[in-house]
Amino acid sequence: MLAARPGLTLTAAVAGAGAMLPTAVMSLVVGAAIDTSIAAGRLADLAGWIALVLGLAVVQAVASGVLNWASHTMWIHGAVSAERAVVGHAAHLGATLPKRLSTGEVVAMGSEDVYDIGNAVETFGRTIGALTSFAVVAVVLVTITPVLGVIALVGVPLAVLGIGPLLRPLHRRKEAQRERFSEVTSMGADIVAGLRILRGVGGERQHLRRFAAVNDRVRDAGVAVGRTESWLAAAEIALPGLVTVVVTWLGARLALDGAISPGELIAFYGASAFLVVPVRTATEAADAASAARVAAGRIDRLLRLAPEFGEPVEPVPLPDGPLSLAEGGLVAPAGRLTVLPPDRALAERLTGYADSDALLGGVPINGVDRAELRRRVVLVLGDDHLFAGRVGEELAAGDAVPVADAIAAADASDVIDALPEGYDAVLSERGRSVSGGQRQRLLLARALTLDPDVLVLEEPTSAVDAHTEARIVERVAALREGRTTVVLTSSPLWRNAPGARVATPDSTHLATPREGVVP
Repeated sequence: MLAARPGLTLTAAVAGAGAMLPTAVMSLVVGAAIDTSIAAGRLADLAGWIALVLGLAVVQAVASGVLNWASHTMWIHGAVSAERAVVGHAAHLGATLPKRLSTGEVVAMGSEDVYDIGNAVETFGRTIGALTSFAVVAVVLVTITPVLGVIALVGVPLAVLGIGPLLRPLHRRKEAQRERFSEVTSMGADIVAGLRILRGVGGERQHLRRFAAVNDRVRDAGVAVGRTESWLAAAEIALPGLVTVVVTWLGARLALDGAISPGELIAFYGASAFLVVPVRTATEAADAASAARVAAGRIDRLLRLAPEFGEPVEPVPLPDGPLSLAEGGLVAPAGRLTVLPPDRALAERLTGYADSDALLGGVPINGVDRAELRRRVVLVLGDDHLFAGRVGEELAAGDAVPVADAIAAADASDVIDALPEGYDAVLSERGRSVSGGQRQRLLLARALTLDPDVLVLEEPTSAVDAHTEARIVERVAALREGRTTVVLTSSPLWRNAPGARVATPDSTHLATPREGVVP
């Protein structure tokens, strides 16, 4: 991520150094002004020192403003880059994703992990400034008085190392907290998805108790993280503070003995007190890196997942026009309506969502370019989702068939008319603002707008009444005339659709309803 924005990264590093260095050398300038002007009686020289102090203040103000902008921009760059990686790869995985990761795990990546990545990237400029200012102060202190310089140079790193043992348990506890967070998110998603069923069977209280127990574990994990962070915050003050106390006491003794001047004592005190800032910044960066490491590990596991079916090495193009479907002895002729018993596994094999020996237009389905396959073959499952948004925009998946014609074929005009704003009405998440039967008809209408060469429907009318289903069967058969349509259903109405061919998965012959099913 840093390499992707070299200009921004360089700006943050320079601004970080520019924001911290003036503070680091300010006490050295004040100490020099005391010794060379006040103590020496040359008060006229104070104007130059004052001008230098003001100059340092201006540099710090400008650099701090640039650093603030650069840090926020780097946070956005880091978080957005991580989010794009997660969302992009999730879309690339398609149907493989829910088989490998839980809903809560993916939600936690988008709601928590990407922010941890952004926080780690955001600290880059300040970390560079802390390291630069520490190096400058250490060199100057060793040059002026080796004893005090060595104490500061050795003491501050030791203070940082003293904080180190707290980072490992913090990392471990944050990972445990992240696991609990993912667990409670998954459970929450499952409860919301099945809320209507839970209410129907009276299971709300039991699931509430389970959710509360998991939520308590999340809270306990958060308390454990907070306890470690409190010790870390105390160590940030106490350990560097000890270095400051030692430098101040020893410097005062040296000043009383005449080994160093009053100005040098002030310089050493200010410089040693300033060293708390880079230590705290280093601790913050280590803390952010610890959380980002956990987040990056989880995102990395997602990015390492590969689709179950990758792109074929030498894709075979599909023939133009309607396409036939065949698997074993089962054949769905091109341009016809074929009715099969309900079988989701078969539907996924016929459309390339599962490993299959199926032939599409005489071509092995696993040898077809995935983009072409998804464009020409559409699968609609009984539990597919509608996305939140305006109804008209949600239904316009394609423009091959006008939305109004698709709505009429799915007998969903009454659904649109019942919505307060018609096509401009906003659906809730997963279309929960409409009933199951209404959602099923809208899903069918969305698929019909694509007018694919092959449309495979699994129980497309299981949630509607018989009269509505009869109208849907007749209209879909008319709209899809000349296109290949496969309906996997137990409904007799689809078997009696005009021109329908009925088959069983192990059949070698397709029969009309009047001829019966020949195995």
